Amino acid sequence: MTEDYMTIREMCDAFGVTPRTLRFYEAKELLFPLREGQKRLFTRRDRARLKLILRGKRFGFSLEEIRQLLNLYDMGDQQLTQLSRTFEIAQERLTDMERQREELDEAIADLKEQMRWGEKVIASLEQPKKAAE
Repeated sequence: MTEDYMTIREMCDAFGVTPRTLRFYEAKELLFPLREGQKRLFTRRDRARLKLILRGKRFGFSLEEIRQLLNLYDMGDQQLTQLSRTFEIAQERLTDMERQREELDEAIADLKEQMRWGEKVIASLEQPKKAAE
């Protein structure tokens, strides 16, 4: 393959995804590989889009949000609209993630407290056994 095109296997190897994932993203109109019969050839643009898709997923963006953001690339405003909207969504996600982290921190603290209590109860119940032996 030339530098300009990658096969589905090469894309899978390069990005750590499955062929099914690539076909799914194609069906969702996130990627647009060239077709030669049954063969898919991914362009540099597809590779850049996949990198952004995977990053967006990692940050919790929905596929629809990612699709809309990718479609803003060709607005002709030097990506101002795309970058501005990405920033807005990222700010929302960051707020959500920080809230989730706070909730998780509280749950972890509660669980640790319950485990300390359980440990004391178990130890107190084991004491009479040891004394009887």
